[in-house]
Amino acid sequence: MKLKKIVNNKSTKLMKRSLLLLTLVLSILFVRADEGMWIPSLIAKYNIADMQSKGFKLTAEDIYSINQPSIKDAIVHFGRGCTGELISPDGLIITNHHCGYGVIQSHSTVENDYLSDGFWAMSRNEELPNPNLTVTFLKSIEDVTEKVLKGYNDSMDEATRSQIVADNSSAIIDSVTNGTHYTARVAPMFYGNQYFLFVFEKYLDVRLVGAPPSDIGKFGGDTDNWMWPRHTGDFSLFRIYADKDNKPAAYSPDNVPYKPKHFLPISLKGIQPNDFTMVYGYPGTTQQYITSQAVKNIVDEVNPLRISLRETRLDIFDSYMVTNDTVRIKYASKHAGVANGWKKWIGERNGLIRLKTVEEKQTLEQQFAEWVSQSPDRKEKYGHIIPRFAELYAQYSALNNASILGWEAFRSVEMLRFAGYFSSFVSEFNTGGEPDLAKASERATSLIERTRSFYKDYYLPIDRDVFVQMLKVFTSAAPQELQPNLLRDKVSGFNEKDWYNFAEEMLNGSVFSDSTKLIYYLTNADTKAAQVFKNDAVFMLSSQYDSIFSANVYSPLREINSELDLLYRSYLGGLMEMQTDRKFYPDANSTLRVAYGHVAGYLPRDGVEYSHFTTLDGIIEKGKMGVYDYVVPEKLTELYNSKNYGRWEVNGTVPVAFVATNHTSGGNSGSPVLNAEGQLIGVNFDRVWEGTMSDIKFDPKVCRNISLDIRYALFVIDKFAGASHLIDEMTIIE
Repeated sequence: MKLKKIVNNKSTKLMKRSLLLLTLVLSILFVRADEGMWIPSLIAKYNIADMQSKGFKLTAEDIYSINQPSIKDAIVHFGRGCTGELISPDGLIITNHHCGYGVIQSHSTVENDYLSDGFWAMSRNEELPNPNLTVTFLKSIEDVTEKVLKGYNDSMDEATRSQIVADNSSAIIDSVTNGTHYTARVAPMFYGNQYFLFVFEKYLDVRLVGAPPSDIGKFGGDTDNWMWPRHTGDFSLFRIYADKDNKPAAYSPDNVPYKPKHFLPISLKGIQPNDFTMVYGYPGTTQQYITSQAVKNIVDEVNPLRISLRETRLDIFDSYMVTNDTVRIKYASKHAGVANGWKKWIGERNGLIRLKTVEEKQTLEQQFAEWVSQSPDRKEKYGHIIPRFAELYAQYSALNNASILGWEAFRSVEMLRFAGYFSSFVSEFNTGGEPDLAKASERATSLIERTRSFYKDYYLPIDRDVFVQMLKVFTSAAPQELQPNLLRDKVSGFNEKDWYNFAEEMLNGSVFSDSTKLIYYLTNADTKAAQVFKNDAVFMLSSQYDSIFSANVYSPLREINSELDLLYRSYLGGLMEMQTDRKFYPDANSTLRVAYGHVAGYLPRDGVEYSHFTTLDGIIEKGKMGVYDYVVPEKLTELYNSKNYGRWEVNGTVPVAFVATNHTSGGNSGSPVLNAEGQLIGVNFDRVWEGTMSDIKFDPKVCRNISLDIRYALFVIDKFAGASHLIDEMTIIE
């Protein structure tokens, strides 16, 4: 199975124009300074001495404790993919503007455009509820490796081990959650060499308190995304509400502001080069230990494919959004999500190539093989690993490429993706027996809610153009055996006009193009409704795709990934045995982590040096450039011209952002950046473009996290929004 090569010329040019950075090949035998995402409960054992030697003035107990309030009690997992932190005794949270973007969008209309104009609740009564938004606190972490592996021995096969792990994990979770409102998760570390139990408490009533206009919260837009210097006021404010006993409760007018065990004091002392910094949050996923074959697949095939397909979609989005404000609001969050990955993958690929990561990992694998060959016991235990990696990745790469093509091309057509959600409802009426009407009704109710949400932010002309361009790519690049008959047999020999006619016929003629009709059928939730969906051309095309890819791509990929996980577990165990002086840290997996480093600028390329901070002066300068992403709100310009900065002024201006060497990833968006005293100095929101390969390879020379200087957020809240009552809630250290 081999995909035809599809690369957009514009993307190729952009990659060729990318910054040519100084080449520095570093050994991966030891964890470098400031690299690592560390488990908070293990800081006392592995990191606190190093942290204190670099300037940290608190203790490990101040970072993480289950016996007394600690910084962990001020950190929340915000929604499903960001971090937030408490900054007042009344449950006030600060996170990123882009983390709250979907919520802000959901409250926005053309008449009340909170995306463009911002939103500020001037009293608690004006704070806006968000039914689907939650925040989650970590209660405790425990190493449960022995408990998870109880009953397992090395003579057992992997299937038996997996069942033992699943059964033991379930029992462990039940033991800490039964009879409580807590939730829990047993998370594997180092591919299952260790297991940790995380216990959580989720709060259900989270209300929007404040958000700057997008010209502040998204200043720089796609132009500056992943870039430095940066001038984005990337923050928004929310408040947690609880019942009268301070416990989680669904939204109710009777709920009261949550009283936290700990909230973060805010420092106005500022930042200087080499100052200690700590990021405390929920990084999403990293792949620090993948082999050379995996990196080569990313560099040579996966990322070029993703970049090309997303650039085409962005061009389509842009063509409609610039001429229609309603469409702009509908697609603002979708555009941001597509653009974010597109630009990140360009930088990631360039960084991996620049650092010669494939070659470096090949060297490590050769060293490992030589070390193994020096001992008969090692040969027996580890001798199969490197050869088997080569065999598996030869199969994996083609399947992974197909999976990426399917997701980024076929599944990027919104209506096709949406129709797929109806499969479980239809299947209730195609079991050969009597349908379970109660279950069908439950699924229909869920689909009605999903339908309303889908159509609120859907624009068929955009989806039609995406349908044409993405399915043209899909049918030209995917092997014949992976193409649904309804598509493959229909489009052979199509010209551009034929494609558009086909798209109109499919999308406009579908029941999925009419939300009123769709909800009518779901309300009845009977056999007739199921037959209407089942016989719909969009549903049939989506179902054919799912069936083909499930059998020929996803199922074999799961099998290969299962064996790869086993190999990686053995490989990591061998590396730990070989590299006894190395401090290993587990890959990020959306569990709470601590990263620490220091404030520092960097040298992106020969002859260029970036400072560690930016100011309001830079916002005004960019506003004069005429770039569409650099629009400065009139009031912000007035504040600048009058120098009306108040207590937030530093050297005749206002600090906006800064960079440091903390190791961060997706999910760290909104994470607090703390100084040596554990005080809030910033809110993490991005990485620099030259360092986006840090999920796979950390380079201390250029890997920098970008943070909003908290003083800029306070300035916007106070002077721009006039919401000083929010400032009054906070504890501010001058």
